[in-house]
Amino acid sequence: MDFKLVLTTFGLVFLAELGDKTQLAAFCLSANCDSRWSVFLGSASALVVTSLIAVLLGDVVTRFVSPQHIKLGAGIFFILVGLWTVFAPASPACSL
Repeated sequence: MDFKLVLTTFGLVFLAELGDKTQLAAFCLSANCDSRWSVFLGSASALVVTSLIAVLLGDVVTRFVSPQHIKLGAGIFFILVGLWTVFAPASPACSL
């Protein structure tokens, strides 16, 4: 097992997940219930399953698409989502 890769992956995923909507959803669920361990187990299981799907799909996709094209596509996608986030009008539910 490549522990450097494990630690690098942990660090990147940990930083990417901090403050995102998944963490906020777990925060809200735990604030509204008495069984915080259930919320932890549910959210941790969901992250494990989505990570498994990403790893399996990544393995399959790289057989047909080069990693450079995947990085380029992901970069363009994140830029577009960022621009949409900045310039899209706020929904009425989000206005203060």
